[in-house]
Amino acid sequence: MPPPETRDADSDSGSSGWEDQNELDDRDESTPIQCILCDLKFDGGVQDVWEHCKGEHGFDWRVVAKKLDLDFYGKVKLVNYIRKNPSVKLDSLTQEAFASEDYLQPTLQDDPILLELDDDDGDDNGGVAVDTAAPLSIDVSDPAAATALIQTLTQQIQELETNFSNYKKAIAEDYLNRVESSDVTYPQPPSKRDEDSGYFESYSGNDIHETMLKDAVRTESYRDFIYDNKHVFQGKTVLDVGCGTGILSMFCAKAGAAKVFAVDNSNIIEQARENIFENGLDNVITCIRGKVEEITLPVKQVDIIVSEWMGYCLLYEAMLDSVIYARDKYLAPDGLMVPSECRLLIAAMHDSDYMNDSVHFWNTVYGFKMSAMKARVRDEAVVAHLKPTSLASEPVVFLELPLHTITTKELVFTKPFEVEIKENVESLDAFVVYFDNYFATSRKEVISASARAEKWTGDGVAFTTGPGGKETHWKQGILIVQDGGGLLNTGQKVSGEVTYRRAQGGPRELEIEIEWEASGRNKKQKQQWHMR
Repeated sequence: MPPPETRDADSDSGSSGWEDQNELDDRDESTPIQCILCDLKFDGGVQDVWEHCKGEHGFDWRVVAKKLDLDFYGKVKLVNYIRKNPSVKLDSLTQEAFASEDYLQPTLQDDPILLELDDDDGDDNGGVAVDTAAPLSIDVSDPAAATALIQTLTQQIQELETNFSNYKKAIAEDYLNRVESSDVTYPQPPSKRDEDSGYFESYSGNDIHETMLKDAVRTESYRDFIYDNKHVFQGKTVLDVGCGTGILSMFCAKAGAAKVFAVDNSNIIEQARENIFENGLDNVITCIRGKVEEITLPVKQVDIIVSEWMGYCLLYEAMLDSVIYARDKYLAPDGLMVPSECRLLIAAMHDSDYMNDSVHFWNTVYGFKMSAMKARVRDEAVVAHLKPTSLASEPVVFLELPLHTITTKELVFTKPFEVEIKENVESLDAFVVYFDNYFATSRKEVISASARAEKWTGDGVAFTTGPGGKETHWKQGILIVQDGGGLLNTGQKVSGEVTYRRAQGGPRELEIEIEWEASGRNKKQKQQWHMR
């Protein structure tokens, strides 16, 4: 997950809505055309696409369009219908299937194929077939034939221009009608204030994906669970929410999944398509660009949902909301969530070296006092990896997240906790928050309340992001307290409540509040930290 400070709040990567249709007028000849039945792209014209469809997919566009007696608008609808429903049975297509005006809306943004739809329909206008791939030959000895051919070609060009102009007009009118309708919700063009645009843009570059892939604990845990349990994935339909580079989807395909749908709303989906094609897995994996809440899968349900949705302190970025939405909409009643359970843990911290380096450092900087900087340190959650000796108590679980059943309402909560000081410390410097992940092979498996991921021996895989495990890119959330309260003795209890809530004005940001009291002191303290 990208560090909070790397998020760009003003970008358009989350766009899945409308573009100015005038941009379609001047298609760059070098823009590749994507097949309507797979992810392959062609640098030539639409003819190459139709030949590919006929040879590789057994789908003859000319025969189908003629059989269904499609006019220009019918062809537009058919292209968009097939793109939106890639698993449709092509041999049983009927006009009724794509009769809705909804299919006038481009499924693929700036779809070049719509500009060239009639290029292959030579004998539909005037009975003259024209080979657009070969030089035009006119018998100059017959001026009447030449004139007739020129008139026919001119008529075809005019009809194409008129059809496309009418198509754009119909698109615009349909869009306005939908927006003005009180009972229809329709995607709106994103504005610069779109709070999600910066989030998705942060996943468009290589750096964050390199960081995550190089996190061996993270990536190898998913890989080992999938490869060591191929019987779980064999022949199954899998949904990968937030697929990124496509690595988890490819793991699933290699493990024997029959079909994998890889969904991501970031530009990284384009690289995922190329990665999947390069590894020869495009016959199993279908990449879909968009928010999982807004796209429609071509299947009613899936057998497995796999996702790496975890953020700092687990719930930063609020991606779990999307995973839960996908679960409720698509997961089969006996389907499996991967991972299957997460647990949030908290511990007391005392570490003089850390405090000197990160807090007291500001007491004197090159001979100048900068104590004003210390206040901010105690307002923000810090992400860092600690030594096990930094913990002044054993960690305790304060929230269990069973991913097959948890609801989004449960992600905003206040939960009690109590930790016990292991040995005398001068003060409480901070609280430390991290999470454990469990990958079980069955949704029926019960993970004991006393389980710890680094020592778990259940049927599956587990990993921890705590100080007691190998460092991950999530590290730990360090919540430095304003007032440590002085000496804490061995066996003394620190108890209270932890609150997680969404930040106002930034729902992907996280606010953590802790109210606590050390036993024997009769003094309650409360503090809030922000994770941006």
